[in-house]
Parts: sequence; C-alpha cells; structure tokens
Amino acid sequence: MKKENVYGSLGILPKEEMIEAKQNFQKLTIGLPKETSFQENRISLSPDSVSLLTHNGHKIIIENNAGEGANFSDKEYSDAGAEIVFSKEEVYESDVIVKIEPPTKQELKLLKKGQQLISAIQLQTRDKDYFNELIKKDITSVAIEHIMDKEGKLPILRSMGEIAGNTSILIASEYLSNVNSGKGLMLGGIAGLSPTDVVIIGSGTVGEYACRTSLGLGCNVKVFDSSLSRLRRLHHHTQRNVSTSLIQPKSLRKALKRADVVIGALRSGDGRTPCVVSETMVKDMKEGSVIVDVSIDHGGCFETSEVTTHKKPIFNKHGIVHYCVPNIASRVARTSSFAICNVISQILLKMGEEGGVKNFMKKDEGIRNGVYTFKGMMTNKTLSKMFDFPYKDLDLIITAI
Repeated sequence: MKKENVYGSLGILPKEEMIEAKQNFQKLTIGLPKETSFQENRISLSPDSVSLLTHNGHKIIIENNAGEGANFSDKEYSDAGAEIVFSKEEVYESDVIVKIEPPTKQELKLLKKGQQLISAIQLQTRDKDYFNELIKKDITSVAIEHIMDKEGKLPILRSMGEIAGNTSILIASEYLSNVNSGKGLMLGGIAGLSPTDVVIIGSGTVGEYACRTSLGLGCNVKVFDSSLSRLRRLHHHTQRNVSTSLIQPKSLRKALKRADVVIGALRSGDGRTPCVVSETMVKDMKEGSVIVDVSIDHGGCFETSEVTTHKKPIFNKHGIVHYCVPNIASRVARTSSFAICNVISQILLKMGEEGGVKNFMKKDEGIRNGVYTFKGMMTNKTLSKMFDFPYKDLDLIITAI
C-alpha cells in the first residue's frame, strides 16, 4: 500500500489535501416550517439531525413549535444549533425548504425564485396550478417518496410501510380488548387455546410487516394478494409460517367469516385502491371483529370504509369495528420522524458536500429519481402526461449544465 493511502485511511492527510477534498462544499440554509396539513404530526428533521447538519457547517431555521407533534421541543432544536423563528415568512427565506407534506397554496406564495423544495408530492391531491407555480418560480422540487437508495428501493416509502404494517396490528389489538368495548380477545394465542385469526389483504411492505407482527404474537394468519410473485416472496420471508391465497371472492369470503382482525393493505399504484371486500362480505363477518383499512389513504379496499380521524378513529357498521384513519404513520409521529430523518439528513449532507443540488444530482441517480421540476421545466414523465406539461429529460438537462 502506498504511504499516502495509509495516511489518508488514518485521517491524517496534509492540510492542503484536506482543504482540496472539501473545496466543493456549499453551506446550506435549511428551513423547516411547521406542518399545517390535517393530521400531520411528523417533522422531517429531528434535533439530532439538526445537530449533525449544524456541526457540518449548515444553518437550520425552524418555525417555533414545528416539532411539537412529534414531541420535539423548541429548546431541543435550539440546543442542537437551530435558529427558532416565529413566522413562516422567515423560514421561507432559506435556500432549501424541507417538509413532510407538500406546501399549501399559502406556502407556495412564500417560495422564492430558485429555491429547493424537498417534500412529499402526494399526487392524488395535486392540481395543475400547483406545478405551474413551482415551474414559474424555477423551484427545484424533490419528492421524498420517490428518492431511491443505492439498491433501487424507495427508503421513505418502505419505512412508512413498515411502520403502518406494525402499527395496524397494535391498533387492532386495542379494539379487540374490553378497554375499548371490544370482544375481550387477546391478539395472539396461548397454550390450550386457539389463536386469533388475522386476515391480511395485500402482501406489499404494509402487508408483510402486519404479517410479521401477527406471527410474532402467535396469531393464525392468512394473506391474500392478486400477485402470485409477491405471495411467494412473503412465503419465503416468513419461513412458510403463513397461509397465502390469490384474491378470489369465494376463498376471501370464507376467510373473512372466521377472521377476528382484517387488515386492508392493498397497493394502489397511481390510482384508487381496488375495492375487493363487498358490504355483503362485511355483514357475514363475526360480530365484534376489527377492520383496519390502511389503504384508506387511496380510497380503501372495503366497501364499508369511510375516512375517520385520529380524534374519532372508529365507527361500527354491521357489528364490525372499522378503523379508517389515513396516514397511520402520523399516529406514531416520533418514530416516523426519526425514520424520515435518517434519509433526509444524509441527502442534505451530500448536497452540501457536492456543492449544491445541481452537482449532487449529476452524481446521484437516486435523488434524480425524486426530482420533478428543475430549471423551470417538468422533469417527471408521469406528471407531464397527467397535467399536459412539456416533458424534459432530467438526465439530458443535467448533462448540459
């Protein structure tokens, strides 16, 4: 091994070389506004993430009480090096705006020309005017749910799916208990007694983690999906300890009649979740059984589902308890925020190290996958078709600058 490589691996490079290694560094001013969207309690950076970023030379401006939904205090952020401000206008003076939910119409007006926006896109709730405003203001927009990792996965969607899957089973357990006027069943099983029956519709990330949690509690689990390949994968991941079946009305109806808990976890793709459980099927279920429709974010997969809130989460229909709260991950906002911070903080660090978002995009395919407006152009093919925008290939744009 060459001598200079040994020195480099020990972190004792000569000063000139250390300076050269960081010559592209750009200090970022990062703004965190308080989330105002319905039932959103998460925040995109925790105090620990803020401390990491400030120690690496970046400036964090955060709106007061922005972290209260996830039980992070202003003092924690201040101690971590953030500047606490008392108006959104001050936050929106930052170079980079980082949010969970997309900006509201009022917040869009506060965006400055040439800023960077990192937030969810939530395609089902956007309209053409929203994207027009971003394009007009030359905003570089990055959708956090479309950012890829080195393995080609979507880490934030994956994390939120894992949380929703685990939490859905814990929610079902609450509403089976006497404390919440349930049947008085323990979710799981003990020696000498038959375990509770759990039916999971969908074997994506949410379904898989709902399945894992149910098996860990000792439940009898059956999973339905329209994809044989996903069912095979689930079978493999759970060491064949779960029954699987393609979605067929007759077999699904039979399983629902025996179920104590049913989790709706079907994927929706870009449209509405397919409704696979009819009202007649729900009527045939055992009285006091619990439905948790995680798919309610995209319309729900039960005909009887109706959107509920964290304050009034359930309703009873045909003797069946329905829990249909969108954004289940926000119910455990602190855990969810930490999971999001793990991704966002690393992106911001790399952005600074590479000398800004443009240089970062040139080198990182994962971040490019999340960019949908850049240099006053629409760079997402799906959005360009949906809203009739001229499409520009981001890879070609990046090559030219």
